Amino acid sequence: MKIHKEMNLRELALVVSTALLRAGIDCVLTGGAVVSIYTDNRYQSYDLDFISHADQGRIGEALKTIGFYATGRHFSHPDTDFYVEFPPPPLAIGNEPVANLSEISEGDQKLKLLTPTQCVMDRLASFYFWNDRQALEQALLVARHHQIEMEKVQEWSTQEGMSGRFQQFLSQLTD
Repeated sequence: MKIHKEMNLRELALVVSTALLRAGIDCVLTGGAVVSIYTDNRYQSYDLDFISHADQGRIGEALKTIGFYATGRHFSHPDTDFYVEFPPPPLAIGNEPVANLSEISEGDQKLKLLTPTQCVMDRLASFYFWNDRQALEQALLVARHHQIEMEKVQEWSTQEGMSGRFQQFLSQLTD
C-alpha cells in the first residue's frame, strides 16, 4: 500500500509493521499510537513508537523500501505528518515484561500492539513515574472504551508501589 496524506495512524502502523516483518524484523507498537487506535483517534498521536531488538541500520533499510528516511532519532516520510520511532528494548511496562500481545490483521498486513489492558498500564506508567497528566487522560479514554482487566492493573500498580495513584485513576474512571 502506498503511503499518502489521508492515511490514518492505524493504516500507517499496518504498513510500517508489515514492511518490517517482511524484512524479518519483529516489532510491537506501543505508546500513544496504541491509544489512538483503541480510541478511534479521540486522542491523536503523531508518532508511532515500535519496540524492536533489530539494529537501527536494518530498521532504516526496511523503512527505506516504503519511503521513510532517518531524521535524527526518528523516521519521516514526505507524504505523512506521522513519524516513526524505535525506543530501546526491552518491551516492558514499569518493571513488568510484556507478553501476550494483541494483533491486527488486514489482508496481508499485520500489526502487533499492546492489548487494551497493557495500553492502560503503559499510559499509567507515564502518569505514575513522570506525573504526566495527559497520559492519565489517555489511560481513562482507553479504559472507558474497552474491557480492561482491572485486577491486573491494580496488581501491577501495587507491585510498582503506586496503589495511591491507581486509586486516583479508579476514582476518575468511575466519575
